[in-house]
Amino acid sequence: MNPPPRRPGRDAGLVRPSTITGGRTAPSRNTIDHATLVLPPTNPPEPTHLGPEQLRVLRLCEPGVLSAAEISAHLDLPISVLTILISNLKDSGHVTTRSPVPPAALPDRQLLEEVLSGLRRLRT
Repeated sequence: MNPPPRRPGRDAGLVRPSTITGGRTAPSRNTIDHATLVLPPTNPPEPTHLGPEQLRVLRLCEPGVLSAAEISAHLDLPISVLTILISNLKDSGHVTTRSPVPPAALPDRQLLEEVLSGLRRLRT
């Protein structure tokens, strides 16, 4: 019986989560969750002394804003590990974070649909 095929990124080079997080089991900030937005700061420090996973997080965030859940999916890392990495990167000034816009602060859907409808009428 043959073993199941290895999936790239998932099985290759398995590393224990405690190794990735430097032995930490919890983030230094409890404000980071799956919906937290991660973005590069305006003047980031040099990425010296960072692990390979932290460097991968930085590369993903270079072009713009991603949520912690998106980064977790791209890197194929558990969200619990990623929140620790993001917390460490935030503490060192390599990334900034912000909470997503709460639903109550978003514009009313009906209003947006009326504006879109009005714009469509202008086009015809």
